[in-house]
Amino acid sequence: MFVTRVNIATAAPLIKADLSLSNTQLGLVFSAFAIPYALFQLIGGWIGDKLGPRLTLSACCALVGLSTMLTGAAGGFASLFVLRLAVGFAQGAAFPTATRAMSAWIPARAWGFAQGITHACGRIGNAATPPLMAALLLFVLWRRAFAILGLASLVWLIAWAWYFRNDPREHPRITEMDLATLPEPGSHDRPVIPWLRLARRMLPVTLVDFCYGWTLWLFLSWIPAFFFENYHLNLQSSALFSAGVLSAGVIGDTVGGVATDRLLRKTGSLLVARRWVIVTGFLGALIFLCPVVLFHQLAVTTVCLSLAFFFAELIVAPIWAVPMDIAPRYAGSASGMMNFGFGLAGLVSPSSFGYLVDRTGSWVFPFLCSILLLLIGAVMAARLRPDKAFSDECDATLTPLLPN
Repeated sequence: MFVTRVNIATAAPLIKADLSLSNTQLGLVFSAFAIPYALFQLIGGWIGDKLGPRLTLSACCALVGLSTMLTGAAGGFASLFVLRLAVGFAQGAAFPTATRAMSAWIPARAWGFAQGITHACGRIGNAATPPLMAALLLFVLWRRAFAILGLASLVWLIAWAWYFRNDPREHPRITEMDLATLPEPGSHDRPVIPWLRLARRMLPVTLVDFCYGWTLWLFLSWIPAFFFENYHLNLQSSALFSAGVLSAGVIGDTVGGVATDRLLRKTGSLLVARRWVIVTGFLGALIFLCPVVLFHQLAVTTVCLSLAFFFAELIVAPIWAVPMDIAPRYAGSASGMMNFGFGLAGLVSPSSFGYLVDRTGSWVFPFLCSILLLLIGAVMAARLRPDKAFSDECDATLTPLLPN
């Protein structure tokens, strides 16, 4: 999913020149992905809850592969914009549905680690894509590179759909010991979802996710172009620097997942385990983005961007565990409501960044906007209450199981 999401960022300088695009148009293309992506955080979570993860994720992956292949046929701004809409449409339901699957497959005490390791693999996709695309572009045109990556996605889909099962009890490799640690199957039926009440409960988490998403979209969309244009590196060098920065996210996701579950085991407090790891991530990312604005030195910028991305990614595991803590019965829908904030950030962050670079001729002001959003996110995250579980008339006692 992340290889096909961020591949366009590495090829962006070539696409921009080939299709005669401005930075503003390129930013709109980046943001096009987020329009259906944001919408399908809500619809996709519901679909995942109703149809099950296997069918939903198979459809998502098939559409991603086909849309990526067709991106190589784009003839101008309009067709490229439409094809990025299609990729966003295909990916919109993926992470809420994956969260739905985790709530059935993973013990509650390990939800943070499961989210962390899953998103760490996404960041491996982030980090691997720039050098992978740069290597492909040494041998083929950018159009053919998209076709190759889209085809690879379809091959992976066949293997995954054959192996995965919605219910772990249906999988031939599961053991009785495994089953003893998992939630009861009755807690994962297909409930009637109280949309408005659940949305109100998830709104603070959605706003925090928007603040996090603003900075993540900056990294995913603009970091290769930032090195290419601001430091006048060639495409291969900018891809390697970008990969170095994005690799820090792999560590951040993993550390965040381990830390949030370890704190939960030691303290038994969801406030400590979720809220304060999230706040630490926001403040750390804010601190390390400041030197990027103040200094124009490649080494300093690379190290500080890497550290900023590491801290930003500490947020991922605990914030994705929060919907599972708050509403385990509606994990897919609740996580989709949360990640709607991330999708909204994707609508405005990449396009705003490109517009501001075109208007000011500088990369400084867009980074200042991210610093401000990180500060706001830290303040709002300090008020989150993952320890207060959502309840409804049908089941007022569903709360996540805490360790003894």
